[in-house]
Amino acid sequence: MDMPHRIDSPRIAPLEPSEWAPKLHEQLLGNRPAEMGGAAAPVFNIFKTLANHPRLAGQFGRWGNQILFRSSLSARDRELAILRVGWLCRATYEWHHHVAIARDHAGMSEADIELARVGPTDGGSADDVLLRAVDELVGDHFVSAATWALLAERYQQVQLIDLVFVVGQYVMVSMALNSFGVQLEPEYR
Repeated sequence: MDMPHRIDSPRIAPLEPSEWAPKLHEQLLGNRPAEMGGAAAPVFNIFKTLANHPRLAGQFGRWGNQILFRSSLSARDRELAILRVGWLCRATYEWHHHVAIARDHAGMSEADIELARVGPTDGGSADDVLLRAVDELVGDHFVSAATWALLAERYQQVQLIDLVFVVGQYVMVSMALNSFGVQLEPEYR
């Protein structure tokens, strides 16, 4: 599942954490749960790049933590949606990082990851409906009535809200990663 970067070098140079204000460390990194490496985990290039805009980066950190770590969706459903967004947006960085999260923290198999890449079929499985909703949101910025009805059979209202915001967040992140030329760390290639 090779997905080449669109840009071979960063358009915005990443800043090393030693160059960050202490408050930014807490805002971007301090709220990660222990199972995701906590604040002591490696500092990824996305954060190093966003550190060029401290005010935005701090708000992004809070919002991103809400979407990724406090979603009412199951970890598997959240990661299936995020992976689909990453694939559709051709966001190499997003795809590879979330493949690792899917395997290590959401219990997803290689078949699950391949499902995210391939996308929905004509089947009516729960995964197919979820993937169809992601495709509709990315392609049309709207969930059709038929797909919404099927989602509503499976998800509570708060989960439906979280699904739309997860997709929207990761479309935005994918646009930023692709446009800024955020490079994938060697261990994720």
